[in-house]
Amino acid sequence: MPTRTLLLRRLLLAAALTALPVATVLAQAADYPNKPVRFIVPVPAGGAADMMARTIAAHLQTKFGQPFVVDNRPGAGSSLGMDVVAKAPNDGYTIGMGNIAANAINPAVRPGVFPYQPVKDFEAVSMVGVTPLILVVNAEKVPSKTLPEFIAHLKANPGKLTYGSSGVGSSLHLGMELFLMKTGTSMVHVPYKGSAPMVQDLIGGQTDASMDAATTSLPHVKTGKLRALAVSTKETAFFAPELVPIKDTVPGFDVRPWHGVMAPAGTPAAIVNKLSEEIQAFLRTPEAEAKLRAAGVVRIGSSAKEFAQAMNDDYELYKKVVKDAGIKAD
Repeated sequence: MPTRTLLLRRLLLAAALTALPVATVLAQAADYPNKPVRFIVPVPAGGAADMMARTIAAHLQTKFGQPFVVDNRPGAGSSLGMDVVAKAPNDGYTIGMGNIAANAINPAVRPGVFPYQPVKDFEAVSMVGVTPLILVVNAEKVPSKTLPEFIAHLKANPGKLTYGSSGVGSSLHLGMELFLMKTGTSMVHVPYKGSAPMVQDLIGGQTDASMDAATTSLPHVKTGKLRALAVSTKETAFFAPELVPIKDTVPGFDVRPWHGVMAPAGTPAAIVNKLSEEIQAFLRTPEAEAKLRAAGVVRIGSSAKEFAQAMNDDYELYKKVVKDAGIKAD
């Protein structure tokens, strides 16, 4: 047989063998899902993340005709549940509702302790939504009425004011540290075990300020006990459109505690994209929008690629904040 003909046959055979795995994956995606899917939620039932997961699970179950079973696995700052996702078979039949704590902040605060790599061990499917924080101050103790006035007040009183957070390494803690770093100001951090006691002390005047979840602080803003100065995300929030973004005064500032659907690393791209496209389409519906807003969540509905980039960017950002601020885990 001529050498040229033999070479051509070998090339065609190699191409055919290479195409086999691709064809198999595409066939799996077309048939997916053909059995129940486990949806890990790394927080207790009843909160915003749980609501998002159950809303999406109900839609996917109706769309695909297979059960999407929500499995709450709370503990260790959401890391217990996300570890289950990371170590599950990467066949698309285990997914999880990741969040900024489990996949960016906590691993940055506790490097080497986590049982998984917060970005590499997951496939991003879609960022579902964010829960913006608001910068609030005690209305009686702090005279500032605007964010520029507050920054000026901090510069005039370096290290004299205090801010509370829901704990060392929380998004509230790192959000405020990023604010202080970007404004060249300083405050004393007072960590609490949760937002509720922190807000009570802020109202009582034991602390001066906080960057807190809107659902916790806004009711007290409306009564006049707290004063809201700005919102942490780069866009205004639907629940308080009068609040300007911090970035309008502090360029580049954008703190956005997010929740998003993830799968184990290595899950076939065709399955990831199938889930991502369906979730994105659902999140654009009035039904999904209404449920998210009722829980104080700003809808995102990103592509898998956009979510992957955001995950990586936030992990790198908070590693830098932890290092530069000298934050140590409890």
